[in-house]
Amino acid sequence: MEVTAKAYDEIIDLFARGSSAREIVRFHPSPAAQERVRYLLQRGKSGEWTEDEAAELDRLGQLEHMVQLVKARARTYSEAN
Repeated sequence: MEVTAKAYDEIIDLFARGSSAREIVRFHPSPAAQERVRYLLQRGKSGEWTEDEAAELDRLGQLEHMVQLVKARARTYSEAN
């Protein structure tokens, strides 16, 4: 769960520091967050994940969806400038 909290912190920091549209479009989750998603997906495929792990993967999926929406909007803004 700590990796999930750090993933949220990465997004919050991205916005808090006033990132440009270009920086937002280039944003990628940390290697630790990416590895955690891979781990959770593998556990799910093998049917071994816990309810907490399933909920964590759901939260990470929601976060990824939000980031994709923000990136799409940022592309619109960067193309307009």
